[in-house]
Amino acid sequence: MTDRPPLPPFTRESAAQKVQAAEDAWNTRDPHKVALAYSADSVWRNRDTFVTGRAEIVEFLTAKWAREHEYALRKDLWAFDGNRIAVRFRYECRDAEGQCWRSYGNELWEFDEHGLMTRREASINDVPIEEKERRIHGPRPEAERGLSFPLE
Repeated sequence: MTDRPPLPPFTRESAAQKVQAAEDAWNTRDPHKVALAYSADSVWRNRDTFVTGRAEIVEFLTAKWAREHEYALRKDLWAFDGNRIAVRFRYECRDAEGQCWRSYGNELWEFDEHGLMTRREASINDVPIEEKERRIHGPRPEAERGLSFPLE
């Protein structure tokens, strides 16, 4: 099995690297690439959906990004301990009818010794917004890496 650094136990620096790597991967909107960060038997709770294993992760993300056009994400390290990381995030997208959305959420992550995520629990709230209210347009610019984002 190939390691996916950084590996637990996490330091503040390595946890922040893991969070940024996840943000970067999700912003590719490539389900196959994203799924490689998860163990073969990874379990998820995403809102009210439960997913197990990489094949289901790919299926879930493929459907997600078919619905969520112009998806752009920001993640922020909240806390870490040993092999666990807590993250807050927000993303923005547009649906098929043209409505823009900002989604706020928190995630709890657990990793194995190879640095693969074995568990992901996500709680997410959606807020309709106007196009002019969008603040996230594509991946995070290099100059903004490591910066936190405001609550709203």
